[in-house]
Amino acid sequence: MRHHQDHKPWFLFFLVILSSLFQLSCSKNQNVLERGSSLSVEDAASNRLTSPDNSFTCGFYGVGTHAYCFAIWFTDSKNNTVVWMANRDKPVNAKGSKLTLRKNGVMLLKDVDGTIVWESNSTSTGAVKAELLNTGNLVLKDHKDVMVWQSFDYPTDTLLPSQSLTKGKKLVSSSKKGGFATGYFNFYFDSDNVLRLLYDGPEITSLYWPNPDLTVFQNGRTNYNSSRNAMLDDMGRFLSSDRFQFNASDAGSRIKRRLTMDYDGNLRLYSLDNLTKSWKISWEAMAQMCNVHGLCGRNGICTYTPSPICSCPPGYVRSDQSDWNSGCKPTFDLSVFLKPDEVKFLEIPYLDYYGFDLNYRTNITFKNCRELCLGDYQCQAFSYRLAGEGVCYTKGVLFNGVQTTRFPGSMHVKLPKNLQVSPSVLPQKSGANCKSSEANAPMGSPSMGFTFSELKKATKKFKVELGRGGSGSVYKGQLADERVVAVKRLGDIFQGNEEFLAELSTIGKSNHMNLVRMWGFCSEGKHRLLVYEYIENLSLNTHLFSSSFLGWKERFKVALGTAKGLAYLHDECLEWVIHCDVKPENILLDSEFEPKIADFGLAKLTQRGMPNSEFSRIRGTKGYMAPEWALNLPITAKVDVYSYGVVILEIVKGIRLSNLVVDADNQEPEVELVRFVRIVRRKIQCGEENWLEETVDPRLQENYSKKQARTLVEIGLSCVEEDRNKRPTMATVVQTLLNCEDDQ
Repeated sequence: MRHHQDHKPWFLFFLVILSSLFQLSCSKNQNVLERGSSLSVEDAASNRLTSPDNSFTCGFYGVGTHAYCFAIWFTDSKNNTVVWMANRDKPVNAKGSKLTLRKNGVMLLKDVDGTIVWESNSTSTGAVKAELLNTGNLVLKDHKDVMVWQSFDYPTDTLLPSQSLTKGKKLVSSSKKGGFATGYFNFYFDSDNVLRLLYDGPEITSLYWPNPDLTVFQNGRTNYNSSRNAMLDDMGRFLSSDRFQFNASDAGSRIKRRLTMDYDGNLRLYSLDNLTKSWKISWEAMAQMCNVHGLCGRNGICTYTPSPICSCPPGYVRSDQSDWNSGCKPTFDLSVFLKPDEVKFLEIPYLDYYGFDLNYRTNITFKNCRELCLGDYQCQAFSYRLAGEGVCYTKGVLFNGVQTTRFPGSMHVKLPKNLQVSPSVLPQKSGANCKSSEANAPMGSPSMGFTFSELKKATKKFKVELGRGGSGSVYKGQLADERVVAVKRLGDIFQGNEEFLAELSTIGKSNHMNLVRMWGFCSEGKHRLLVYEYIENLSLNTHLFSSSFLGWKERFKVALGTAKGLAYLHDECLEWVIHCDVKPENILLDSEFEPKIADFGLAKLTQRGMPNSEFSRIRGTKGYMAPEWALNLPITAKVDVYSYGVVILEIVKGIRLSNLVVDADNQEPEVELVRFVRIVRRKIQCGEENWLEETVDPRLQENYSKKQARTLVEIGLSCVEEDRNKRPTMATVVQTLLNCEDDQ
């Protein structure tokens, strides 16, 4: 007994020491910095603040060799994505730098030499602690726990859910991909209370979104609002006081998101993939990247091939090989005044430079337009187009150059007569595709060109066919870099190369988790091929109409994901895309049974808001085609809604509804869908209690959510209404399904 008592004090002492060590180790992973305390750059890897739920981390972030910025980032994202920086343009040294919450309540960042690089505020706040919240907001609080300062009031390039964008606040892009220094693109409320995107470069300032050619009201905005307030909520919905709003393509809770003003001038909403910890685009402002002003710099030309690339006009070369924002410089001396007989004009078809017009004339001949530019030493080029009458623009500065076959004119660039230029440097009007060169690298797109021989080799001479449809056959292949792909060999639906590239441009620009991703293409002679990502679980029909049927959880996921993908095509794309062939064969399932819509963009594109838009060629599959096809009515997005309705009713029932069956009463054959809809509607109207159980696939054996099943049937019935005006939009369908997503 005495032996035990002799060692008890030592045991207690050991517990005290162990407890102290535990507290010391935990102190490095804190969400509060007390007044008088500091965070040191030498302990950057451990001496940090972390939000209570571990979503965000705050501390010193390495931005270069021996250079650090005080920042906030997503803890569990790949590469620790930064959402806020205190000193993005003034990094501090890797030794001796320190962030301190001083006794007067001011948070101070000092470099190794004692220089104050950043401070939260210049006067005393009475703050007693700095705290990192679960929202990603770094706040200072006084002794009453009242917030006296917050990082949310001083955004850099990112807006987080629940962080408001108000008057005086703006998101400013970084200067380059992977960089952190302040760039040229801004997202902010303008003086008329309208949200805008602005290029504010070293030479020019130019608004480019919403469409500067339209009025505030034509762009669907209003400036009749007394406040400037916009916010992204936790469901992925963005609402603004100027009536601008959008929804994330994966709208719903429990998803980490960020709205970022990207280095390339596009405003994008990103959603975090919990499996890969990487970001996926769930909305973007600019579907047509060449419309971003300043993207290719002074004199530069942006062209879709189909990905947007920058190039220089003949007689010009890149100013900076690493930065297109610097644009192109002339190989001749612009300061030398050239006489008219020393000048020539080089025509570049389909090219326009936005803004900086010296003259605008209508009802003018080409010759007179040319003379107008020739007689003005300030004129660097002129644009001439025929729009019923001749229209002439003379340009004093060449900025925001875009070349697209949709532009009905040409740009005539002024050059010295003795300057020799090679025709090969001209942006091509059309022709066979070739791989991108170093000088014209694609900007932010995975798409690339392949030769026919490359794809023939990748598919082993088109040996393994995965499927075929009205637009062509699909083959399995493996690229030289070992990526497994699906190669679609198109039929004769695309007669010309120009039409093919136009269609391809839309497919390449579409970016959504529920759309099949395109990795490349081939346009060589008569050959037209598309290269897609290979989807592991093939198409919905192989699982739904076979013995290896899908469980209910997977079925609902397919219904919701397909709706999201179609809603994106109908509402989020700047070019309105109608699929026209929605069916189980065109809904592919990945390894997690997430649906991905294939074959979108292959139908003719219609411009949003264009009256009497219709297709000259019927597309689609019998049994999934809306009645308006046969009635020769104008084709709208409601044809996809009808087809989607058929698909989700098949998801619930587990059988093909496009087959012909014989009705027991009149012995006349009719489409299964017609009979199915008639019977289900009658049961619902008569109040039969077991109508749902009799409708759902019996193979599920009641292992399904009755609320979700009822919702899918109700949506399906409304989608297949003969009167298209009674059908819902896909955006409405998505919202309805999201409301019962958690019901099991």
